[in-house]
Amino acid sequence: MSRIEDYALIGDCETAALVGRNGSIDWLCWPAFDSDACFAAILGTHRNGRWLVAPSEDATAISRRYLGDTLILETRFETKSGAVALIDFMPPRGKASDIVRLVRGLEGAVKMRMELVLRFGFGVDIPWVRRIDHSLQAIAGQDMTVLRTPVKTRGEDLTTVSEFEVKAGETVPFVLTYGPSHLNPPESIDPETALRETEKFWEEWCSHCTRDGPYHDLIVRSLITLKALTFGPTGGIVAAPTTSLPEKLGGSRNWDYRFCWLRDATFTLLALMNSGYTEEASAWHNWLLRAAAGSPANMQIMYGIWGQRRLLEWEAGWLDGYEGAQPVRVGNAAHAQLQLDVYGELIDAFHQSRMAKLRLDEESWALECAVLDHLAEVWDHPDHGIWERRGEPKHYVFSKVMTWVAFDRAIKSAETFGFKAPLLHWRTLREAIHRDVCNRGFDAEENTFVESYGSKLLDASLLLLPGVGFLPPEDPRIRGTIAAVEKHMMRDGFVLRHDPRELASGQPPLEGAFLACSLWLADAYVLSGDPDKAQVLFDRVVGIANDVGLLAEEYDSGAKRQTGNFPQALTHIALVNTAHNLSAARQKSEKPAMQRSK
Repeated sequence: MSRIEDYALIGDCETAALVGRNGSIDWLCWPAFDSDACFAAILGTHRNGRWLVAPSEDATAISRRYLGDTLILETRFETKSGAVALIDFMPPRGKASDIVRLVRGLEGAVKMRMELVLRFGFGVDIPWVRRIDHSLQAIAGQDMTVLRTPVKTRGEDLTTVSEFEVKAGETVPFVLTYGPSHLNPPESIDPETALRETEKFWEEWCSHCTRDGPYHDLIVRSLITLKALTFGPTGGIVAAPTTSLPEKLGGSRNWDYRFCWLRDATFTLLALMNSGYTEEASAWHNWLLRAAAGSPANMQIMYGIWGQRRLLEWEAGWLDGYEGAQPVRVGNAAHAQLQLDVYGELIDAFHQSRMAKLRLDEESWALECAVLDHLAEVWDHPDHGIWERRGEPKHYVFSKVMTWVAFDRAIKSAETFGFKAPLLHWRTLREAIHRDVCNRGFDAEENTFVESYGSKLLDASLLLLPGVGFLPPEDPRIRGTIAAVEKHMMRDGFVLRHDPRELASGQPPLEGAFLACSLWLADAYVLSGDPDKAQVLFDRVVGIANDVGLLAEEYDSGAKRQTGNFPQALTHIALVNTAHNLSAARQKSEKPAMQRSK
């Protein structure tokens, strides 16, 4: 089993797989991100499922890269007898989902070994495998896969095995295709044609990026990652393609992130719109509208990729967990929590869409008004906050600030676009919320906003206050909050999301540094007129990306390991936005891109 940061991502915009540096695919969801039809080795041991293609002898060197601006992964193995390239990709979705693995001989002759261990249902369902018309078909319940390759395969200890040799100039293909078991096997594809089509798809998509400059390559790689995490049929973007990769190695903070969070709405729209991807931004907006439709009182913080609402959480007790981290969770109980900040993110996302001249559904404004009617009744309730605490609800400052954002953006939309609205009522609520936060959420003695009313602790989400326009960046209270975060919330140059002072003396940290939070501090520096400090922090985060530019949710600076689900959409969204901000700040004449239309 590889380290989290040793994985690369491939996908077809409906599902995704993680490929290790050793040539092993250890995590795959068929047929979609939130499917239970997974082989789940990354969450346990390799007996639970993997697909290895690698030299039989030890490699003397391994290097890998994505081919240009694509999601086509090339891993090069050098051995004493020669060199081979393993090319992994998933073609743009046709009638079925395929993984193509091409073994190309580069030098000499290299003996190779292929091992395919198929286990559906998070490793618990062992399929029935049979040979049909030069292919191997594996079936268990509703799930079916078909493996097609010209090399001979055999069964060995519930594993499909093949041993073959590749000489310079030769190519050996493997294609694994998923389909429902009640239908005929999916049609075969030509691997070389699929390679050309996949390359054309990604290069054409990347050509729409409107941002150039020193951060172009970083922005494009993150945008490709976000596109890969987008469920094409609906436009929903999952937080990560994995579940239960631990926030602390060996710990229990292991969550299922294969869902779409409303909280990421505005960040995502800004990243897409500022990069020229209005079509994807529109698809994301439309997903938001459909997901949030219905009674505002029943609006959730997250939904499934189709807009599913019941994301019941359960534990796969038969899995060992990544490096022993238990439990392995499927589903996410936080979907039922009250988190008031998502109302602000939703209304802000709609406002940003209008300001960017995206075409919105006519029902958008009616939905917003209904949401605000409900928010007027509940904004002063305690909630579980942006970090989805599972204890007693509190009056979290960031939650209250985002309720202010909800009314502020609705007022701006009504004023700018002439919508009918109860503006006097909304303005009164906006002023009341602002006053409440400043009176009860600010510690005058320490000159900083705090995590929750009455607390002395901090929270990294406070770094977002100047960006959402709650107070100007030059306000002494904002400057004091940034200084307090620098003093109390940093470890080895990275920003924590929780105040470490809440832990008992000598207690080990609960998790690594939350990478998006470090980028939020960089954004706050930009707004405060200090791009040099922002650049240092941005470079520090970029510097811990893996060899193919991917980042997880968190970083354990002591162990020098990436932790949490991988790759993490919010981290890459934050990276794109901070790159835009720095670029704009360096140009001086342009407003920082992260500034929301306020």
